[in-house]
Amino acid sequence: MVDGTGTKESPWQLTTAPGSSAYTMYRDDEATPPALVCQVGSTTLKYHASAIDDLHTWLLEQGDWVPLGAADEKKPAADGTVEAWGRSEDNPVGGWYGLRNGYRGRFGMYLPPLLEALGLAELTHDARNNSIRAIAR
Repeated sequence: MVDGTGTKESPWQLTTAPGSSAYTMYRDDEATPPALVCQVGSTTLKYHASAIDDLHTWLLEQGDWVPLGAADEKKPAADGTVEAWGRSEDNPVGGWYGLRNGYRGRFGMYLPPLLEALGLAELTHDARNNSIRAIAR
């Protein structure tokens, strides 16, 4: 279903929901806290590794399609989106899932394709305004 095993040596090979950008992601369980390392060109973003299960659980609770709403850290996230949840004080980490200051945003851009690749969710793949919904395990 996905190329790569999710290690540094064999990262997951992913594409954004619109299919416009390729990137890689892998788990770094030695990091504190354990992290997902996302490489987009020369830019490295890091997110809490718990985001995979936490986002899947939240999407199951939503019960339907949720807009991605990807936005840079300095831009506001639209209410009710994956991006807004990834920054919310009400999520399991109590705020930003992004770990690298200045690069904490884009949660709604890079995490949903990973969930789809892992068989945990399905995405729309339109040019803009994509959505995600969970697949029960």
